[in-house]
Amino acid sequence: MRLPLLALLTRGPAHGYELKQDLEKLLGAAYPQPNVGQVYVTLGRLEKSGLIEGEDVEQSGRPNKRTYRITDAGREAVLGWFEETTDEPRVRDEFFMKLVLARQSGLADQVALINKQRRQYLNTMRDLSKLAAVEDRDNPVAQLLIEGAMLHLQADLDWLERCQEELE
Repeated sequence: MRLPLLALLTRGPAHGYELKQDLEKLLGAAYPQPNVGQVYVTLGRLEKSGLIEGEDVEQSGRPNKRTYRITDAGREAVLGWFEETTDEPRVRDEFFMKLVLARQSGLADQVALINKQRRQYLNTMRDLSKLAAVEDRDNPVAQLLIEGAMLHLQADLDWLERCQEELE
């Protein structure tokens, strides 16, 4: 959450709840909604590390609101983040570990595990399809997120099919 919050702050100063709402609006309902407490804890850490600066703004008849702005060091961190590539190979897949160890332990049937996981993926895909139907069509970011998740699920389903073929 660190770097996405910093990236949002490049647009200008904001308080934590605004940043939470911006993330929700940008990413839509398919993306796990950030907890406002997590947002404020992260902002506190960013401030301590010098990537943002906070300022208390007085409000008449209400508690002060803390507004944050990005520092030069924060801007450099965001630029560095955009320059990095993402390399997350799925070689540490928990399901695959279960599948391999089921046979070794003798405690679970590999095909039953595959079928159970397949049902989970299909249920998740169905839920995403429903979400795509109700998600704001004017939010292409949310639509892309849902489409990407569904493509990953389809690849996972294809891989499960391959695993089952290999075991039979």
